[in-house]
Formats: sequence, C-alpha cells, structure tokens
Amino acid sequence: MVKLNKIYTRTGDDGSTGLVDGSRLSKDSARVCAYGDVDETNSVIGLVRLHLTHTGLNQILARIQNELFDLGADLATPLPAKGDADSEYALRIVASQVTQLETDLDALNADMSALTSFILPGGSAPAAYLHQARTVARRAERMMVTLADDTAVNPHALAYINRLSDFLFVAARWCNDQGADDVLWAPGASR
Repeated sequence: MVKLNKIYTRTGDDGSTGLVDGSRLSKDSARVCAYGDVDETNSVIGLVRLHLTHTGLNQILARIQNELFDLGADLATPLPAKGDADSEYALRIVASQVTQLETDLDALNADMSALTSFILPGGSAPAAYLHQARTVARRAERMMVTLADDTAVNPHALAYINRLSDFLFVAARWCNDQGADDVLWAPGASR
C-alpha cells in the first residue's frame, strides 16, 4: 500500500534517488532515466485520453496507464542476483500483459488497410498525442536497452515497451478514421 504524507523528503537534494530495494542511484542513471521515460509516456497517454470520445479505446488506455506504473515499479526494483529470490515487494511485468497488448493491437488493426507510405505524426488530436506517446515509449525502450547492457532487466518489461509503441502507432492510425485521415509523407516534396 502506498501512503504519501509528505511529498518532499530532501533525500534527493544530492542528485540521488531511492529504489524499491532501498538502494540509491544517481538521478541520471540509466535505470532512473528509463522509468522516467516510462512515466513521461504515461503522462502523454493522459493527454490522449482528454481528447478521446471512443469509450473502448479509452478503457484500454486506462489499463495501459496502470500497467505503465507496474513497468515503472519493475524498473525501480533491480532484479535479484542469479540464484537469489526476488524481493517480496517486486512488481514485475508478466507475459500476459504483453499478450493483451498484442490482442488489443490486432483488434484495432484488423479493419485498416495496409500502409503504402510512411505517415507523419498528426491528423486528429488523439492521433497526434498517440504519436507523441509512441516516440516517448521508443525513447524509454532505448533507455531500457541501455540499462540491459549493464544489468539484468525483466525480458517481459522489454517486450512490453516494444509492443506498446507498436500499439500506440496503430491506435493513432485508428483515431485517424482507421487510417483514412493519416497524413502521408511526401518524400522530397519541398525540394
């Protein structure tokens, strides 16, 4: 149970932050940057939801926002050393969360025609914000890969963030009248 009585603690005034296991890291470490990028993705999804009129997609995005907190908690809890048990406080992304994203993505993508051009971020307001969320999710993924180069990262967490950016791309197209109102890239159009 989370209980926040006091928002500031002054413990981070030295540029460090605490992880779930009690250890402290620099606020510019790959781990902290990764879950910061996940948090930013979540914030942009909140902006998307302000502009949505479709209840079904709004419910999916609400679930995803909650799962992004799960992902942040996963990243804020270092995996145990090989052979050690995970912390009783560890909250990890699991395979079923990745599978649900795939199911949702496939459902949105089912009636859209195949792309014949790259598309520009834009169209409707929800689509534009979904594209922004997608690019932030891709940044989070890059930072998670950087973290994974140095220490173990939950493979389901990596799969989740990769699939999420795919979902956000398809959801953006879906919000653009199922791709009909996508803004197509015109290569070299301004030469």
